Amino acid sequence: MYMANNKNVITDSHAVPSLVQTKRQIERYGLNVDAQAVLVASRLMTAGAKLEHAAEIHFSRFGLSTGRYRLLADLEDHQGEELPSQLAEHLGVTRATVTGLIDNLERDGYVSRRASSADGRQKSVILTENGASKLRDMASEHFERLEAMVRLLTVEERSVFLDLLGRVTQGMSALTDDPGASKAKGSIQKG
Repeated sequence: MYMANNKNVITDSHAVPSLVQTKRQIERYGLNVDAQAVLVASRLMTAGAKLEHAAEIHFSRFGLSTGRYRLLADLEDHQGEELPSQLAEHLGVTRATVTGLIDNLERDGYVSRRASSADGRQKSVILTENGASKLRDMASEHFERLEAMVRLLTVEERSVFLDLLGRVTQGMSALTDDPGASKAKGSIQKG
């Protein structure tokens, strides 16, 4: 903590920059980008990291991780049986990640593997009664905590937020796309 203009100011090395700081950085590098857009993206990334951490704490109360919960919930949503490739696609993760999640869930008795009912040559992942019971047992507390997390937002604000999240999610590829491809794409769009 240090004194600035006779006020106590708490410094946090992990804080996201303010709009003024963002503008200074952009000017320092001579960039032609919208400072407010950069600030929104920075704060969204910080909120995402904090939310990910909070979610892991939340799911650990139930002896799960976020990934393990999502896999169980996805199985439940698909009549309790899916191929690992389907799970990977639905969860947006690699097959290797899904294999690790399945291994841990199988060890705990929440899922099992068996020949696929659609194609006996492949192994399906099956939600066990123990896994279905886990989801039922945690449902009340889990969903009440999710509701509480956004309780300060009105129904209208939540609707707007869902729309905005959808649009921001569409733009996330800007962080992962090949930079050369993005520039070429931008040139095509501008031309």
